Amino acid sequence: MTEIAHPETFRGLPVFTLPEPGDRHATPLPDADSVAWRLDCLWNEDNPFADLWPRFLDLVDSTRVRALLLGPWWHDEYEPLRPVLDRILADADRFPALRALFLADVVSEECELSWLEMTDITPCVEAFPGLTELTVRGCGDGISDTDRLSLRPFRHDALTTLRFESGGLPGSVVRAVGASRLPALERLELWLGVTQYGGDATVADLAPLLSGAAAPRLRHLGVQNSEIQDEIAAAVASAPVVARLDSLSLAMGTLSDTGAHALLDGQPLTHLSELDLHHHYLTEPVQQRLRVALEPHGVRLNLDGPDDWDPEYDETRYVAVDE
Repeated sequence: MTEIAHPETFRGLPVFTLPEPGDRHATPLPDADSVAWRLDCLWNEDNPFADLWPRFLDLVDSTRVRALLLGPWWHDEYEPLRPVLDRILADADRFPALRALFLADVVSEECELSWLEMTDITPCVEAFPGLTELTVRGCGDGISDTDRLSLRPFRHDALTTLRFESGGLPGSVVRAVGASRLPALERLELWLGVTQYGGDATVADLAPLLSGAAAPRLRHLGVQNSEIQDEIAAAVASAPVVARLDSLSLAMGTLSDTGAHALLDGQPLTHLSELDLHHHYLTEPVQQRLRVALEPHGVRLNLDGPDDWDPEYDETRYVAVDE
């Protein structure tokens, strides 16, 4: 699982993992509002979430907590997110200053992305009206519908950054985002993934987002990690939202010369500060066309390719993150 790591900072704050109980080497706890708090149950069987959560509330002034990351919420066997999320949401009123939430800050050594047992995350945005940033990692492929990632259309007036990292993002989630009303949203990133892991979103599902109607203040759009990246590029080439963007990412997917030609022949992209196409399948002549068309206008262009792909020997294309 590439492109996945524990963040060192979140919403501009250094990430600090709450020490395990009885950790003799633990340093004094930082001020509640000076770090992004990360909770992790994986490495200590005596630290189940049922004990970790009340200990966190006892040790830290939750009224001052600004950012929260939920790491592995299990120790041995994987467990669904729903009971853990219910417990957090039951105490939502104790977090009036919370502005950033990261659900499932988990890397492959802890659990593969598409195995994470997720749930309906709509209650998170409903419970935290002051939230400005939400990152959700995982989808829950191959398990019951109740443990798969889901979302209902919602309105949120404060959310500025919304990010879904998935090896198979359900089309229903994409449609729900498009049907939501997000007047403050500036950054949106969707990792669509592959059908093998439940990524059944289509270009048609993206239409409300590409029209710009759902998020009138959007400045960065990432529609990436997709096996239909060429189709997405063709849709983006004429999408109304592009004219108002500062940066665009179609990275991590199976973008080929077909998709790149659509971008080159479509609406101007010279107003962008950055176009991220890394992990692509473009020939060198097409890469050079992109450089000539965009870089003289100051567009930062990321054309880093897959490390282990050689078009002379391997025609297989794959996304950067699936399982």
